[in-house]
Amino acid sequence: MELDIQCEEMSPSRWAELLTTMKSCKTIRLDDCNLSSSNCEDLSSIINTNPSLTELKLNNNELGDAGVEYLCKGLLTPSCSLQKLWLQNCNLTSASCETLRSVLSAQPALTELHVGDNKLGTAGVKVLCQGMMNPSCKLQKLQLEYCELTADIVEALNAALQSKPSLKELSLSNNTLGDTAVKQLCQGLVEASCNLELLHLENCGITSDSCMEISAVLRNKSSLMDLSVGDNKIGDSGLALLCQGLMHPSCKIQKLWLWDCDLTSASCKDLSRLISTKETLTEISLIDNNLRDSGMEMLCQALKDPKSKLQELWVRECGLTAACCKAVSSALSTNKHLKVLHIGENKLGDAGVELLCEGLMHPNCNIQSLWLGNCDLTAGCCATLATVMVTKQCLTELDLSYNPLDDEGIRKICEALRKPSCNVQQLILYDILWSSEVDDELRALEESKPEVKIIS
Repeated sequence: MELDIQCEEMSPSRWAELLTTMKSCKTIRLDDCNLSSSNCEDLSSIINTNPSLTELKLNNNELGDAGVEYLCKGLLTPSCSLQKLWLQNCNLTSASCETLRSVLSAQPALTELHVGDNKLGTAGVKVLCQGMMNPSCKLQKLQLEYCELTADIVEALNAALQSKPSLKELSLSNNTLGDTAVKQLCQGLVEASCNLELLHLENCGITSDSCMEISAVLRNKSSLMDLSVGDNKIGDSGLALLCQGLMHPSCKIQKLWLWDCDLTSASCKDLSRLISTKETLTEISLIDNNLRDSGMEMLCQALKDPKSKLQELWVRECGLTAACCKAVSSALSTNKHLKVLHIGENKLGDAGVELLCEGLMHPNCNIQSLWLGNCDLTAGCCATLATVMVTKQCLTELDLSYNPLDDEGIRKICEALRKPSCNVQQLILYDILWSSEVDDELRALEESKPEVKIIS
């Protein structure tokens, strides 16, 4: 049994009602429910008396250190079988880390700990690392984003990594680590026996200076499938170093996020080689990089290579225009694997989207999710988009937000949605002006086709 409630104010009567339900739940998720430390006392009792409970998710609640102390009393009981604990943005401080250290040391069932968005600080996380080093700890996933960590944390982290072969996922994004610390961390990862599968280092103050060490992790950890270094100023020179590791035969990368990394079209030669030859790579994010049309054309050429198995391409806000749309269209008509294309916030215009639609209509194209928000589109291209919607049954998600489509364009899209052959299940229309009459038509459409979700 699963309890999944979000964004609900808990009255005493409602809470009492839910407590009865929780006694037999395997999963309890109560994000954004205005819970406090007093609720944690009840939850501790549930943890103690419900041995089937394996996941507890309490993100975005004001639990505080006192609340975590209550929870941990339940977590430390012999009957506890909890495997996944989510406490993101719960107003915790370093004081909670001593209590959580006890749980890590004594509870081998716990394999996931998510404590990001809390002011744990370097001192607090050092205490958590002590718990990780206990032989009883079998932690596999550790999420420490936005925890106010500094470079001083790396020595403790590396010591924990050396003793924890079970660790598979490490998220340290949005902490001020810097190149020196990241280099030390990477050296520790190379030496550690853990089979790391996910490493997230977004917004960690990384430059090209530490990319050689990250590249070494890619070469030496064939288990690593998910790397995110977005929002770091690595530049074209850093990307070239990363690609040395990414292109290594032992690297099995699947997901690569490089958003806002100060890349230009100069990086697209290396990226194209990666896309066309690394058959394990299925998702790449290049959002907010100045690739321009020339860079996008190189990427499209790579997508046409039979070895490319890319399924998701994110090139939002990359300085693209209609000039690259013929190349994108050609790639869409050739690549059978691509399922998701985020190409919004580029000045494609109606002419560019008309060209894209030629590729989308090709039998080889299997796009499921298409994002065209803020692309300078008007009602002029909506008839063609409507044709794609009714023809391509694989298309289930379409984003047209922030485009001046007006009543005329929205009506054409609605007409397509009404057709039985249209399989679009989610239509995103943020910040588009339409009349009250069109608004009524949209609401009526949702009522007649409840499987369709219109987000505006």
